[in-house]
Amino acid sequence: MKRILGLLTLLLALSSITFSQDMEKKTKFNPLTDFEKYVIVHKGTERPGTGIYNAHFEEGTYTCKRCDTPLYKSDDKFDSHCGWPSFDDEIEGAVKRETDADGRRTEILCANCDAHLGHVFIGERLTDKNTRHCVNSASLNFTPAEEEKAAETNVAIFAGGCFWGVEYYFAKLPGVISTSVGYTGGEKNNPTYKEVCYTDTGHAEALEIKYDPNKVSYEELARLFFEIHDPTQVNRQGPDVGKQYRSEVFYTSNYQKEIADKLIKELEDKGYNVATKVTKASTFWDAEEYHQMYYFKKKSKPYCHIKTERF
Repeated sequence: MKRILGLLTLLLALSSITFSQDMEKKTKFNPLTDFEKYVIVHKGTERPGTGIYNAHFEEGTYTCKRCDTPLYKSDDKFDSHCGWPSFDDEIEGAVKRETDADGRRTEILCANCDAHLGHVFIGERLTDKNTRHCVNSASLNFTPAEEEKAAETNVAIFAGGCFWGVEYYFAKLPGVISTSVGYTGGEKNNPTYKEVCYTDTGHAEALEIKYDPNKVSYEELARLFFEIHDPTQVNRQGPDVGKQYRSEVFYTSNYQKEIADKLIKELEDKGYNVATKVTKASTFWDAEEYHQMYYFKKKSKPYCHIKTERF
Protein backbone atom coordinates (compact mmCIF):
# COMPACT_ATOMS: atom_id res chain seq x y z
CA MET A 1 0.00 0.00 0.00
CA LYS A 2 2.80 2.39 0.91
CA ARG A 3 4.52 1.56 -2.39
CA ILE A 4 1.33 2.38 -4.34
CA LEU A 5 0.89 5.68 -2.50
CA GLY A 6 4.52 6.48 -3.17
CA LEU A 7 4.11 5.82 -6.89
CA LEU A 8 0.95 7.95 -7.00
CA THR A 9 2.77 10.79 -5.27
CA LEU A 10 5.66 10.52 -7.73
CA LEU A 11 3.29 10.54 -10.74
CA LEU A 12 1.47 13.60 -9.40
CA ALA A 13 4.78 15.40 -8.89
CA LEU A 14 5.95 14.56 -12.42
CA SER A 15 2.62 15.71 -13.84
CA SER A 16 2.93 18.98 -11.95
CA ILE A 17 6.45 19.54 -13.28
CA THR A 18 5.35 18.76 -16.85
CA PHE A 19 2.36 21.08 -16.53
CA SER A 20 4.59 23.87 -15.21
CA GLN A 21 7.05 23.36 -18.05
CA ASP A 22 4.24 23.41 -20.61
CA MET A 23 2.83 26.61 -19.14
CA GLU A 24 6.26 28.19 -19.22
CA LYS A 25 6.63 27.27 -22.90
CA LYS A 26 3.20 28.71 -23.70
CA THR A 27 3.84 31.98 -21.88
CA LYS A 28 5.57 34.44 -24.15
CA PHE A 29 7.86 36.89 -22.38
CA ASN A 30 10.07 39.60 -23.80
CA PRO A 31 13.72 38.60 -24.36
CA LEU A 32 16.05 39.61 -21.51
CA THR A 33 19.76 40.32 -21.34
CA ASP A 34 21.87 38.31 -18.90
CA PHE A 35 21.87 41.22 -16.45
CA GLU A 36 18.11 41.66 -16.73
CA LYS A 37 17.68 37.94 -16.00
CA TYR A 38 19.94 38.36 -12.96
CA VAL A 39 17.61 41.04 -11.60
CA ILE A 40 14.18 39.91 -12.82
CA VAL A 41 14.46 36.12 -12.58
CA HIS A 42 17.14 35.61 -9.95
CA LYS A 43 16.11 38.59 -7.78
CA GLY A 44 19.39 40.47 -8.05
CA THR A 45 19.94 44.19 -7.50
CA GLU A 46 21.57 46.75 -9.77
CA ARG A 47 24.18 49.07 -8.26
CA PRO A 48 22.73 52.35 -6.90
CA GLY A 49 22.82 55.30 -9.27
CA THR A 50 23.40 53.15 -12.38
CA GLY A 51 19.85 52.56 -13.64
CA ILE A 52 18.54 54.63 -16.56
CA TYR A 53 15.32 55.49 -14.71
CA ASN A 54 16.88 56.60 -11.44
CA ALA A 55 16.98 60.31 -12.37
CA HIS A 56 14.30 60.00 -15.03
CA PHE A 57 11.22 62.21 -14.64
CA GLU A 58 9.56 62.29 -18.05
CA GLU A 59 5.77 62.06 -18.07
CA GLY A 60 4.45 58.62 -18.92
CA THR A 61 4.05 55.04 -17.66
CA TYR A 62 6.59 52.51 -16.39
CA THR A 63 5.90 48.95 -17.53
CA CYS A 64 7.22 45.49 -16.70
CA LYS A 65 10.35 44.67 -18.68
CA ARG A 66 9.34 41.03 -19.03
CA CYS A 67 5.62 41.20 -19.91
CA ASP A 68 4.82 44.90 -20.64
CA THR A 69 2.21 45.19 -17.87
CA PRO A 70 1.80 48.86 -16.78
CA LEU A 71 3.13 49.14 -13.22
CA TYR A 72 3.69 52.78 -12.24
CA LYS A 73 2.62 56.25 -13.39
CA SER A 74 5.19 59.04 -13.56
CA ASP A 75 2.97 61.13 -11.25
CA ASP A 76 3.85 58.72 -8.43
CA LYS A 77 7.62 58.83 -8.98
CA PHE A 78 9.77 60.90 -6.64
CA ASP A 79 13.45 61.49 -5.90
CA SER A 80 14.27 59.61 -2.71
CA HIS A 81 18.06 60.06 -3.18
CA CYS A 82 18.49 56.31 -2.60
CA GLY A 83 20.01 55.51 -6.02
CA TRP A 84 17.03 53.58 -7.42
CA PRO A 85 13.75 54.68 -9.04
CA SER A 86 11.21 55.37 -6.27
CA PHE A 87 7.40 55.43 -6.39
CA ASP A 88 4.92 56.07 -3.56
CA ASP A 89 2.08 54.24 -5.31
CA GLU A 90 1.47 51.62 -8.00
CA ILE A 91 -1.18 51.10 -10.65
CA GLU A 92 -4.00 49.26 -8.89
CA GLY A 93 -3.55 45.49 -9.02
CA ALA A 94 -0.26 45.63 -10.94
CA VAL A 95 2.19 44.92 -8.11
CA LYS A 96 2.11 42.18 -5.49
CA ARG A 97 4.05 41.91 -2.24
CA GLU A 98 5.75 38.92 -0.64
CA THR A 99 8.05 38.44 2.32
CA ASP A 100 11.63 38.54 1.06
CA ALA A 101 13.93 35.54 1.39
CA ASP A 102 15.76 37.41 4.17
CA GLY A 103 12.56 37.28 6.24
CA ARG A 104 12.69 41.03 6.98
CA ARG A 105 12.01 43.04 3.86
CA THR A 106 8.96 43.01 1.58
CA GLU A 107 9.64 42.07 -2.02
CA ILE A 108 7.57 43.56 -4.84
CA LEU A 109 6.81 41.63 -8.03
CA CYS A 110 4.84 42.13 -11.22
CA ALA A 111 1.41 40.66 -10.46
CA ASN A 112 1.14 39.33 -14.00
CA CYS A 113 4.45 37.49 -14.52
CA ASP A 114 6.20 37.47 -11.09
CA ALA A 115 9.14 39.52 -12.37
CA HIS A 116 11.22 40.78 -9.44
CA LEU A 117 10.95 44.57 -9.19
CA GLY A 118 12.64 45.42 -5.89
CA HIS A 119 11.34 46.11 -2.37
CA VAL A 120 8.75 48.32 -0.70
CA PHE A 121 9.35 50.33 2.46
CA ILE A 122 6.72 51.90 4.71
CA GLY A 123 7.05 54.64 7.33
CA GLU A 124 10.00 56.65 5.99
CA ARG A 125 7.84 59.80 5.73
CA LEU A 126 9.38 60.77 2.38
CA THR A 127 5.98 61.58 0.82
CA ASP A 128 2.44 62.02 2.07
CA LYS A 129 1.68 58.41 1.15
CA ASN A 130 4.54 57.31 3.43
CA THR A 131 5.48 54.53 1.00
CA ARG A 132 8.55 53.90 -1.16
CA HIS A 133 8.65 51.30 -3.90
CA CYS A 134 12.39 50.89 -4.51
CA VAL A 135 12.56 49.48 -8.05
CA ASN A 136 15.40 48.31 -10.29
CA SER A 137 15.55 50.14 -13.63
CA ALA A 138 16.43 46.78 -15.20
CA SER A 139 12.93 45.56 -14.32
CA LEU A 140 11.23 48.42 -16.16
CA ASN A 141 10.45 49.82 -19.58
CA PHE A 142 8.98 53.28 -20.07
CA THR A 143 6.32 54.60 -22.42
CA PRO A 144 6.32 58.42 -22.72
CA ALA A 145 2.98 60.20 -22.46
CA GLU A 146 3.39 61.31 -26.06
CA GLU A 147 3.53 57.64 -27.11
CA GLU A 148 0.40 56.88 -25.14
CA LYS A 149 -1.60 59.18 -27.39
CA ALA A 150 -3.02 58.13 -30.74
CA ALA A 151 -0.84 55.57 -32.44
CA GLU A 152 -0.36 57.71 -35.53
CA THR A 153 1.63 60.23 -33.46
CA ASN A 154 4.33 57.65 -32.69
CA VAL A 155 7.29 58.05 -35.00
CA ALA A 156 10.74 56.46 -35.12
CA ILE A 157 13.47 57.42 -37.60
CA PHE A 158 16.50 55.26 -38.38
CA ALA A 159 19.31 55.48 -40.94
CA GLY A 160 21.23 52.28 -41.61
CA GLY A 161 22.50 52.21 -45.16
CA CYS A 162 20.33 51.86 -48.28
CA PHE A 163 16.81 52.75 -47.16
CA TRP A 164 15.31 50.05 -49.38
CA GLY A 165 16.76 47.33 -47.16
CA VAL A 166 15.90 49.04 -43.88
CA GLU A 167 12.27 49.42 -44.96
CA TYR A 168 12.10 45.77 -46.04
CA TYR A 169 12.48 44.57 -42.43
CA PHE A 170 10.41 47.20 -40.62
CA ALA A 171 7.44 47.16 -43.00
CA LYS A 172 6.77 43.52 -42.10
CA LEU A 173 7.01 44.01 -38.32
CA PRO A 174 3.71 43.61 -36.39
CA GLY A 175 2.73 46.92 -34.82
CA VAL A 176 4.22 49.04 -37.60
CA ILE A 177 1.45 51.10 -39.18
CA SER A 178 3.35 52.62 -42.11
CA THR A 179 6.86 53.30 -43.38
CA SER A 180 8.35 55.95 -45.65
CA VAL A 181 11.88 56.12 -47.01
CA GLY A 182 13.45 59.55 -47.29
CA TYR A 183 16.22 61.92 -46.32
CA THR A 184 17.09 63.66 -43.05
CA GLY A 185 19.98 65.10 -41.08
CA GLY A 186 21.23 67.47 -43.78
CA GLU A 187 21.06 71.10 -44.80
CA LYS A 188 19.13 71.23 -48.07
CA ASN A 189 15.35 71.57 -48.13
CA ASN A 190 13.40 69.01 -50.13
CA PRO A 191 16.47 67.20 -51.53
CA THR A 192 16.30 64.77 -54.44
CA TYR A 193 17.89 61.33 -54.60
CA LYS A 194 20.53 62.54 -57.06
CA GLU A 195 21.43 65.51 -54.83
CA VAL A 196 21.80 63.28 -51.76
CA CYS A 197 23.92 60.74 -53.65
CA TYR A 198 26.11 63.04 -55.76
CA THR A 199 26.37 66.31 -53.82
CA ASP A 200 27.18 67.04 -50.19
CA THR A 201 23.70 67.76 -48.77
CA GLY A 202 24.59 66.13 -45.46
CA HIS A 203 21.44 64.00 -45.53
CA ALA A 204 21.26 60.32 -44.70
CA GLU A 205 19.04 57.81 -46.42
CA ALA A 206 16.57 57.07 -43.63
CA LEU A 207 13.28 55.40 -42.76
CA GLU A 208 10.38 57.07 -40.96
CA ILE A 209 8.22 54.55 -39.09
CA LYS A 210 4.75 55.16 -37.67
CA TYR A 211 3.89 52.50 -35.12
CA ASP A 212 1.38 51.45 -32.47
CA PRO A 213 3.13 51.40 -29.04
CA ASN A 214 0.48 48.99 -27.75
CA LYS A 215 1.76 46.39 -30.21
CA VAL A 216 5.46 47.17 -30.55
CA SER A 217 7.71 49.23 -28.29
CA TYR A 218 10.37 51.70 -29.37
CA GLU A 219 13.00 49.46 -27.82
CA GLU A 220 11.88 46.55 -30.02
CA LEU A 221 12.19 48.79 -33.07
CA ALA A 222 15.63 49.99 -32.02
CA ARG A 223 16.86 46.45 -31.34
CA LEU A 224 15.74 45.39 -34.81
CA PHE A 225 17.52 48.41 -36.30
CA PHE A 226 20.83 47.36 -34.74
CA GLU A 227 20.40 43.80 -36.00
CA ILE A 228 19.53 44.45 -39.66
CA HIS A 229 22.62 46.50 -40.46
CA ASP A 230 26.24 46.63 -39.31
CA PRO A 231 26.45 49.46 -36.73
CA THR A 232 30.26 49.31 -36.71
CA GLN A 233 30.69 50.56 -40.28
CA VAL A 234 31.41 54.25 -40.86
CA ASN A 235 29.69 56.04 -43.76
CA ARG A 236 28.91 52.83 -45.56
CA GLN A 237 26.84 49.67 -45.44
CA GLY A 238 28.22 46.72 -47.33
CA PRO A 239 29.04 47.79 -50.90
CA ASP A 240 27.25 51.16 -50.52
CA VAL A 241 29.75 53.87 -49.58
CA GLY A 242 29.09 57.50 -48.69
CA LYS A 243 27.85 59.76 -45.87
CA GLN A 244 24.27 59.11 -46.91
CA TYR A 245 24.72 55.46 -45.89
CA ARG A 246 25.82 56.22 -42.33
CA SER A 247 24.35 54.56 -39.23
CA GLU A 248 22.28 57.03 -37.21
CA VAL A 249 19.32 57.11 -34.81
CA PHE A 250 17.21 60.27 -35.07
CA TYR A 251 15.34 60.51 -31.77
CA THR A 252 12.03 62.36 -31.32
CA SER A 253 11.98 62.26 -27.49
CA ASN A 254 14.40 61.99 -24.57
CA TYR A 255 13.09 58.48 -23.99
CA GLN A 256 14.12 57.39 -27.50
CA LYS A 257 17.59 58.85 -26.91
CA GLU A 258 17.92 56.96 -23.62
CA ILE A 259 16.94 53.68 -25.28
CA ALA A 260 19.36 54.20 -28.19
CA ASP A 261 22.22 55.06 -25.81
CA LYS A 262 21.40 52.04 -23.66
CA LEU A 263 21.46 49.63 -26.59
CA ILE A 264 24.71 51.09 -27.91
CA LYS A 265 26.24 50.56 -24.46
CA GLU A 266 25.04 46.94 -24.49
CA LEU A 267 26.67 46.37 -27.87
CA GLU A 268 29.91 48.04 -26.77
CA ASP A 269 29.96 45.82 -23.68
CA LYS A 270 29.75 42.85 -26.08
CA GLY A 271 32.84 44.10 -27.93
CA TYR A 272 31.26 45.97 -30.84
CA ASN A 273 32.96 49.22 -31.89
CA VAL A 274 29.68 51.03 -32.56
CA ALA A 275 29.78 53.91 -35.06
CA THR A 276 26.07 54.74 -34.82
CA LYS A 277 25.31 58.40 -34.08
CA VAL A 278 22.36 59.45 -31.91
CA THR A 279 20.91 62.77 -33.12
CA LYS A 280 17.80 64.81 -32.42
CA ALA A 281 15.34 64.43 -35.27
CA SER A 282 14.89 67.28 -37.72
CA THR A 283 12.78 67.59 -40.87
CA PHE A 284 12.22 64.29 -42.68
CA TRP A 285 11.85 64.61 -46.45
CA ASP A 286 10.00 61.79 -48.23
CA ALA A 287 11.95 60.22 -51.10
CA GLU A 288 10.59 59.86 -54.62
CA GLU A 289 7.67 57.47 -55.06
CA TYR A 290 9.69 54.86 -56.95
CA HIS A 291 11.84 54.35 -53.83
CA GLN A 292 8.87 53.56 -51.56
CA MET A 293 8.44 49.84 -50.73
CA TYR A 294 11.08 49.13 -53.36
CA TYR A 295 11.77 45.47 -52.56
CA PHE A 296 8.08 44.67 -52.26
CA LYS A 297 7.43 46.12 -55.71
CA LYS A 298 10.38 44.20 -57.16
CA LYS A 299 9.48 41.05 -55.20
CA SER A 300 13.10 40.64 -54.16
CA LYS A 301 15.23 40.78 -51.00
CA PRO A 302 17.94 43.21 -49.77
CA TYR A 303 21.47 42.68 -51.02
CA CYS A 304 23.23 44.53 -48.17
CA HIS A 305 20.96 43.98 -45.14
CA ILE A 306 20.94 40.63 -43.33
CA LYS A 307 19.39 40.21 -39.90
CA THR A 308 22.04 39.19 -37.35
CA GLU A 309 21.29 38.59 -33.66
CA ARG A 310 23.43 40.89 -31.53
CA PHE A 311 21.60 41.11 -28.20
